[in-house]
This record gives sequence, C-alpha cells and structure tokens, in this order.
Amino acid sequence: MLLQAKTLSAQPGIRHGFFTREGGVSDGIYASLNGGTGSSDTPERVVENRKRMATALGCTPDRFLTAYQIHSPEVVIAEGAWPQDQRPKADAIVTKVNGLAIGVTTADCGPVLLADAKARVIGAAHAGWRGAVTGVIEAAIAAMEKLGAQKNNIVIALGPMISQKNYEVGEDLVARFKSENPANEKFFTPSSRSGHAMFDLPGYIVARIARSGIACENIAQCTYGDPARFYSYRRSTHLNEPDYGRHINSIVLAE
Repeated sequence: MLLQAKTLSAQPGIRHGFFTREGGVSDGIYASLNGGTGSSDTPERVVENRKRMATALGCTPDRFLTAYQIHSPEVVIAEGAWPQDQRPKADAIVTKVNGLAIGVTTADCGPVLLADAKARVIGAAHAGWRGAVTGVIEAAIAAMEKLGAQKNNIVIALGPMISQKNYEVGEDLVARFKSENPANEKFFTPSSRSGHAMFDLPGYIVARIARSGIACENIAQCTYGDPARFYSYRRSTHLNEPDYGRHINSIVLAE
C-alpha cells in the first residue's frame, strides 16, 4: 500500500508514506487506491481511498490535506485543516501542527517529503519539471525555515516518479533547461526520435536539492515502468486512456 524512505523512517515523531496504487476500492483505470479528487473517478471511492491512507498514517480523513496543484513554486503554510473544495493553489505545503498530514498528488512528477524532526517542522512538495526548474523545493525549504527548521537538520526523500528511460521530451524543453544553466545538458540523453531527448527528472531534482546543501534519499521507483504498482499520466496518454489515477505522498507529525 505504501513505500517508505529509510531516512525519514528513522526520524522520531515522523510518519510518512509514498502510497502506491494498491489497497483501495476504485476499479478500472483507477484501480485501486486513487486519491485524486481531480480525477473522474467515483467521488465516494476517492473519499474511501483517502480515508484508508489517512488511517495508515494515524490521522483522521479531515486532517489529510492536499493542495490544488498548479505546477508552480507556490508554498502554503498549513495551520489547520481545510475542506477539499477550498484547497489552496500551491505545489508545496509545510506545517508544524501535530496530527496534520500534508501531502502532494502525483502520477509521474516527483513527490518530495521533508522533515526537521528536532524543530518538528515538515513539508511536502510536488516537483514536476516546471515546479523543479522554478524552485518549488527551495521555496518549501525556505518556508520550513520560517517555521523554525534548520537546514542542517532537514531530511529529504524523493518518492516514485518517471525515470529517464521513459521520459522523452522535445527540443524546447532541452533549450529551456540549458538556458537556465548550460550544465543541465547532463540530464538529457539522445532519444531514438530526431528532435527529442530523454530527460532525467529524478537526477535533476536530486541535484537541485544538493545545491541547497541537503542530502536526498531517492526511492528510485519508476511510475511509468511499473503499472501494477503505480499510476502514470504519460503511460495513460500513450495508451489513449481517458484519465488516470493519482498517488498521494504524505507526511505527518505524530501527536
């Protein structure tokens, strides 16, 4: 049902999970633990799936939070629960409130969970290429520091996401990354198709985190390449499916 990072699991007072697609009640293309409120899945099934994930983390469903993600560097500080229909538009959440599970939804993008167990401050960031290149992870770290976290105490883990061998992109994206930093060329390898390249998004995210001076544990599981365990936006697109399920990746301060 969920995967865990060794580094985060070792932190006292912290619970977390990178949830797979297993263990839920949805069926068809959403089978089975679809947590995406933005999907076209039966709403009651999504509610039940999210309830199961909240229970796994030891919190109540009303305190199991995600944002309305917009592929941005925007961060919100969670001071309490919010209704699903009033989710703030952001791609990272940080909090110091006990028992408040904060998470991000993904289906190929990079889920980043962060924790300073000493200061009892946690964060979750959704890092697709847009969010990563515009600094969502750095913004989440800065927001955690405002809440009292110290960079040298922050532990970070990167969850399941699309791997380089399955992530073909066009020349425009390559140019975008090279314009940001010529050294970014190392994250691209030639594709079998002319005018395309294979992008190492996990490697890029890890490098961005390292630039912040923090080590990162990479779960190194490919969402595209393992349909039995993971949803994948890109795989669903290639299969001409009408929609896709969403994972939730969440972290909570134990009460």
